[in-house]
Amino acid sequence: MTNRTIFIPIFACCSLLTGCFGYPRLVSYPFDPGGRSINSLASELNPQTSGRYIVFTSDRRGSQDVYMFDTLTRNLIDLPGLNSLDTIASHPSVSEDGRYVVFAASRQGRSAIFVYDRETRQSRNLTNNLQAEVRNPTISADGSRIAFESTNNGQWDILVYDRFGRPLDIPQDPR
Repeated sequence: MTNRTIFIPIFACCSLLTGCFGYPRLVSYPFDPGGRSINSLASELNPQTSGRYIVFTSDRRGSQDVYMFDTLTRNLIDLPGLNSLDTIASHPSVSEDGRYVVFAASRQGRSAIFVYDRETRQSRNLTNNLQAEVRNPTISADGSRIAFESTNNGQWDILVYDRFGRPLDIPQDPR
């Protein structure tokens, strides 16, 4: 039996152990007690990130609303027409370019999935014709597809819609 020594240069070992240099990294965002930044005295929930944007829900104005933060400018982005006083918003997701925000909302005990277009400042209920509970939406990077959970017949399933509210035919048995 021979003993063989394997020599691996130190720089190769270090690069294997650290992977992509700089990741993961800690990024610190400002705290503002007045609620004009990403962090405030209120509860910030369900953060999701895509590209330069972070969306989350917060109760900083007395109701659970959707907020968007731009990591480049380090400012909150106005979302006119998105939040309403009689709706509890949750689980937002944002397209990579920040144009489309999808979120779950509950109004008068009924849940729905909405998509908000920042360009037109309009929200559309994607699940208006769906007679089931819905939750946990996510939007594709290009904003064309929305996946979410829906309960029908006592079990939670994943549905995929286009951003206009049309169900997409996803094969049940992909090959």
